[in-house]
Amino acid sequence: METIEFEIDKKMGRLDKYLSEQLEDISRSQIQEMIKEGYVLVNGKPEKASYKLEAGDMIELTMMPPKDMEIKPENIPLDIVYEDSDVLVIDKANDMIVHPTLSIVSNTLVNAILYHCQDLSGINGVNRPGIVHRIDKETSGLLMVAKNDLAHRSLSQQLKDHTVTRSYVALVHGEFPHNHGRIDAPIGRDPKDRQKMTVKAENSKDAITNFTVLERYPDYSLVECRLETGRTHQIRVHMAYIGHPVVGDPKYGYRKDDTTYGQYLHARTLGFNHPRTGEYMEFTSELPDFFVAKIKEIEARGNE
Repeated sequence: METIEFEIDKKMGRLDKYLSEQLEDISRSQIQEMIKEGYVLVNGKPEKASYKLEAGDMIELTMMPPKDMEIKPENIPLDIVYEDSDVLVIDKANDMIVHPTLSIVSNTLVNAILYHCQDLSGINGVNRPGIVHRIDKETSGLLMVAKNDLAHRSLSQQLKDHTVTRSYVALVHGEFPHNHGRIDAPIGRDPKDRQKMTVKAENSKDAITNFTVLERYPDYSLVECRLETGRTHQIRVHMAYIGHPVVGDPKYGYRKDDTTYGQYLHARTLGFNHPRTGEYMEFTSELPDFFVAKIKEIEARGNE
């Protein structure tokens, strides 16, 4: 089982709160269960969830084995861009969750993949077979899936080394006076809302997004975003941070936005070295129809 260590350099408040901010994919209630079951030690001994962390404390957290859910294959159509014995590249529709959660166990991309093929990597367990990386439910576009453990390890390492090419197209609010930008702003869990991320200095991870303006419209811009890091909600958080939130973003966008089709954020380009041959492969996905229709609507409005 994986063990993670944290060294505390100043007072940090409650043990459970600190860990929930550090571990993006684990809820505070799950953290509390891990503490209760003895999977978390502070200075070599168990402590309560309410323990107040002090400078010099050492936390040792052993990841609790996930409680496997019954994930059933479902005959859901998939847009497969590429497939061989090692890798799947899928063009995901918006409004589709990538993998099951504690409350949602059907109609996910994983359910569809399990119906399509049974030979998937088991590194992430039965709840996330083959899933190397994710894109948000409301985001459309390209996603790679590992069909065996060799492929999974290779693709995961490429993500860790930042050698995977990932570019997104986003329709954002506002017009830019410049053509290029680089956002270097650390992202962490929003202390006021655990379901959101935010730019902050403490309890955060480095996050870098490079963007290029593709088109300008009255009150809107179409931008290409290239990721140097892959933090949760990174593009959405960074664009909102600089005052240009993604149109239709239900978490970080404007309340007046129409969210019928979700956010206008599309994973357009995905490139990686094939895990077995080493050959560089790159794939491109066209903007979905609802995205193109929105751009035409904005263009028409500007020509009135």
